[in-house]
Amino acid sequence: MYKRVLVATDGSELSGRAVAAAIDLALLTGAGLVSINIAHLHVYSTFEGAMVLNQREIDSAQEEANLAAQRLVDSVASLAAAKGVRSTQAIVVKSNQVGESIIITAKNEQCDLIVMASHGRRSFARLLMGSETLHVLTHSHIPVLVLR
Repeated sequence: MYKRVLVATDGSELSGRAVAAAIDLALLTGAGLVSINIAHLHVYSTFEGAMVLNQREIDSAQEEANLAAQRLVDSVASLAAAKGVRSTQAIVVKSNQVGESIIITAKNEQCDLIVMASHGRRSFARLLMGSETLHVLTHSHIPVLVLR
């Protein structure tokens, strides 16, 4: 049925449920699992609040975010491998375009299913923050399984 399943995770409890479902689905279908996290590119002005940040501090903060993202996807891949998923891959994409990065990675990695969580924001909060899940649902040519 599925050969490669991509699961998007941000480390939240809800995305943890999506990870568990993706692992179960990969085991059930004999698919490989690709875990992805989008590490946001931090854009800092010369002044961040009341603190002056130099380039070394900015680079250090970005590196910490990148390492945290890598640890997250590595833990998903390790969990999947420990449960018996035949092949696992952990990918960090550095971008501020979360939904588009998920779609592009799924296509590039030849995934035939995207699994992700919806945080269920409604009305005004959704208008302010947008919905990465909605972006993936409306723009992906690959099937998307959304967990709430």
